[in-house]
Amino acid sequence: MRSLWSVYRSAGPLALLNLYPIQHRDTPHNNPNIPFAFTPDNMKRAQEIISRYPPQYKKAAVIPLLDLGQRQNKGWTSISVMNYVAKMLEMPPMRVYEVATFYTMFNREAIGENLVQVCTTTPCMLRGSQEILDTICNQLGGIKPGETTKDGKFTVIEVECQGACSNAPMLVVGDDFYEDLTPETTKTIVEAFAAGNKPKAGPQSGRYTSENSAGLTALTTPPYGPGDFCSPEFR
Repeated sequence: MRSLWSVYRSAGPLALLNLYPIQHRDTPHNNPNIPFAFTPDNMKRAQEIISRYPPQYKKAAVIPLLDLGQRQNKGWTSISVMNYVAKMLEMPPMRVYEVATFYTMFNREAIGENLVQVCTTTPCMLRGSQEILDTICNQLGGIKPGETTKDGKFTVIEVECQGACSNAPMLVVGDDFYEDLTPETTKTIVEAFAAGNKPKAGPQSGRYTSENSAGLTALTTPPYGPGDFCSPEFR
C-alpha cells in the first residue's frame, strides 16, 4: 500500500488534498450524521471475516472491513464508514481513523465511478508512463491528476509502483491491471469505461502474462522427467 508521502511526491498536493486530506472536516457529504450500515450480504461477509480471528483479536479485521465498507460506499471511506467499523469491532474510533489515514488505498473523499491510477515510478516512466498519463488527462477534458471529471465518471491519480514492472507502462482501474500500454490502447480502455463497459484486463499487447515478447529464449527443451540421468538401479 502507498504511503502518504509517496502520493504527495508523485501526484502532488492537489491529489493529496482531494483524496487524502490531512485532517477531517465535517462537510454536507461527509459527516458522522450520515447513516451507514452494511447490506445484509456484506454483513454476512463481515462476520465471516471477523470469525477468522480469536475474539480478543477481532480488531485485526479492521483493514478488510474498511475495504468492504469502501466498496459499498461507492469507492470511498467516509467518517461514517470508519465509525461503523469501529463500533462493530469494539475499537476506539481513533484507532480506526489511524488505519484509514495511514493507508492511501482508503479514499477519504468521494471519487469518480472509475478510479484510474497511473503508475509513474521508474520502470513505467522509462517506458512512457508520462505520455500515458497525458493521454488520459487530455481524453477526459484536460483534467489534472487528483481531479474528477464533471460527469463524475473518472478520477485520475498518479501512484507509486503497482508491482507490474515487467509489463510497464501500466494503470489500474478498480481491481484490474491494464499493462503494456500505448497511447492508442489507453484511449481504447478509457473509451470502454466511458461507455459503461469493462475492457479486458491484463497486457494490451497480445502477451498472455509477462512472458518474453521476443519469444522463448530459455528452457527451450522438455523438462527432465522422473528418473532421468539416474543410475539404472534407481530408475
